[in-house]
Amino acid sequence: MSKVTVPCPYPSTFWRDPALPFIEAREVLDGRRVCYALHSHETFSIGVVTGGRSTYLNGHARETVGRGSVVVMNPDAVHACNPIGDEAWAYRMLFVDTVWLRDLQRELGFGHGQDLHLFDPMSSTDPVLYDGLNRLYDVCTDAARDRLERETAVQQYFIDAHERLNPAPRPMREDARKLRDAADFIRAHCREALSLAQICAAAGLSASYLTRAFRAQYGLTPHAFLMNQRIQYARARLRRGHAIAEVALDAGFADQAHFQRTFKQLLAATPGHYRGALDARGSGDLCDLADSLDLDSSGEAAALPASRDVQESRAA
Repeated sequence: MSKVTVPCPYPSTFWRDPALPFIEAREVLDGRRVCYALHSHETFSIGVVTGGRSTYLNGHARETVGRGSVVVMNPDAVHACNPIGDEAWAYRMLFVDTVWLRDLQRELGFGHGQDLHLFDPMSSTDPVLYDGLNRLYDVCTDAARDRLERETAVQQYFIDAHERLNPAPRPMREDARKLRDAADFIRAHCREALSLAQICAAAGLSASYLTRAFRAQYGLTPHAFLMNQRIQYARARLRRGHAIAEVALDAGFADQAHFQRTFKQLLAATPGHYRGALDARGSGDLCDLADSLDLDSSGEAAALPASRDVQESRAA
């Protein structure tokens, strides 16, 4: 397996292995140019700060994390990690499919329901978790390691994580169930032009209550939640190799420029940078890739005809 390297505006790496489709990794070596708006993931996310310091927001909690810190994000938890001034910082993240993680929890005896058991700690300085994640990342991204070694390493790390972080299920109140219905409706129809009335009807809530309570429950307005779901859908489509222009329209965006801006705002990477990891050949390749689309200071797409992804979409 070969490593594919292309000039990148900031040192950033995505890793995927078709043999382990339930996990994805990212490493950023200089986080000063990586700034996130508040966002969430449909996956469970856990990461380590490998250098410098960062401001970490998760729900209503805010703290400074530095080298040696482990950060934990439950699925749909609204969060952001951003640089402190011009201080350099670096991190590694793992994004884990919730169905895979739920099945592991069942095997470990954490319950037999349909829902993933969430984690209470949002951060940790446990050296076992910190060193273990770094070892796991090194194993996964080493092309010389075989599938069995990677699978074993992933299983062992998340067994250790459950033992040390102790997931804690929370009872759901009736209003919270209706808010979950609203969120589920948005997820199911995220590619459509939704109205507030449609969401309210699906959840059985008034517009005024939904507007206030949804943000309190999920940390995002219904519209921001919709945009986040569209980006999650688009992310999956890009992983399957679809052209950026096609994905933008399929995900429900009015145009490619709006898609580009929203994607970069939420994931701190352009669609071209993210999709570029798929150019790697072979299972488990590691790719340092450049954004294939230049953005001006306002976030508008620039020089579209020269971008590789636009050329690909035209040829599709």
